[in-house]
Amino acid sequence: MNPLVQALTICSGKLLGELETIYKDIHQHPELSMQEVRTAKLAADYIEALGYAVTRAVGVTGVVGVLRNGEGPTVMLRADMDALPMAENTGLPYASTVKAKDEDGVEVGVAHSCGHDLHVTWLMGASRIFAEHRDAWKGTVMLVFQPGEEVGRGAASMVQDWGEGRFPKPDIILGQHVMVGLSGTVRYRPGVILSAGDSLKIKLFGRGSHGSQPQTAIDPVIMAAATTLRLQTIVSREISPLDNAVLTIGSLQAGTKENIIPDDATIKLNMRTFDEDVREYMLSSVRRICCAECDASNAERPPEFTTLSSYPLTENDDASTQKIAAAFKAQFGDQAYETAPASASEDFSIFGRTWNVPYVFWFVGGTDPSVYAQAKKDKQINKIPSNHSPKFAPVIHPTLETGLQAMLTAASAWLCGHQEA
Repeated sequence: MNPLVQALTICSGKLLGELETIYKDIHQHPELSMQEVRTAKLAADYIEALGYAVTRAVGVTGVVGVLRNGEGPTVMLRADMDALPMAENTGLPYASTVKAKDEDGVEVGVAHSCGHDLHVTWLMGASRIFAEHRDAWKGTVMLVFQPGEEVGRGAASMVQDWGEGRFPKPDIILGQHVMVGLSGTVRYRPGVILSAGDSLKIKLFGRGSHGSQPQTAIDPVIMAAATTLRLQTIVSREISPLDNAVLTIGSLQAGTKENIIPDDATIKLNMRTFDEDVREYMLSSVRRICCAECDASNAERPPEFTTLSSYPLTENDDASTQKIAAAFKAQFGDQAYETAPASASEDFSIFGRTWNVPYVFWFVGGTDPSVYAQAKKDKQINKIPSNHSPKFAPVIHPTLETGLQAMLTAASAWLCGHQEA
């Protein structure tokens, strides 16, 4: 057992009780993207009391904590803080009932339906182990509590606000995410582990008129319907079956009344790709098809494209992943294993991409073992409520312990090398 996890084992009872209380508190008080004021203060106050040099409001609400402990590598550990604009439907005694106004001023339910509350709790727990057991490691730990992952702006906003020489440059950047999977397990992968994600809003312009006089109109509803169907052929007819890709139309909005042909229609779509060339091709095809359908409808102006969010590929450094895999195997045995890429997307890689620093991202299973076993037996794992479901509810134990152990184990691969000498 590595010294950091050994330190966790020694104080696990008291610490895990404290962290469970913190987790439930964060879960009951979720905050929307770029509005994580309470969560940021909770994390900043906690690590500051442990002796970290803390900088607040980095990239709006981001928090950076630095703890130096002699000569050695600088390891950056990142956790995202934001919740989703959706109502929770888990039935948990600590479920969120919070409502808030989004950036458009619309009141929405708010819930930690992606597990970021666990991510923050894990990092807070790791911060205590680092601070209280400095004899177990050498180097510098940099903790990053990031806002706005769900809108794809948080990492970029922190990087933009980073400043030259303000913080130490990391030698490795580490992150993890709770996902559907047997609680107690850890899944890793060298190379691409998460897809790139692009969300677009496309406004199609027609000419409104009375529903009884379509000859005087250019109908944007027909235009949008034809465009929606045609866009589905990009993956089915233009992308090789050997290249994974997804294109989903999540929203199509037009008009207000059955006898009025509206002036315009709006399509919102989301793409997931695992190859940069495929991504660029699909983005080009979306524009080509939308413009062609507008031309076919004799629209008087071209469509308007707005990027809602854009996430790069999360592509783990091979050598660093192998280093972590060996540490995970030593700690977890066959409960740690290589996984296939997931079609989810993250802005975590922006840190490493911007600074040209290797990074590794992995998954921690959060599904109750009995629930997972039954679903596997029934061949219905896809029916387990997943991230972004209103019923997503990671089981606290052993997920809390496993995520904390995984974070410490990965960091120890750099910080505890002197222990082997």
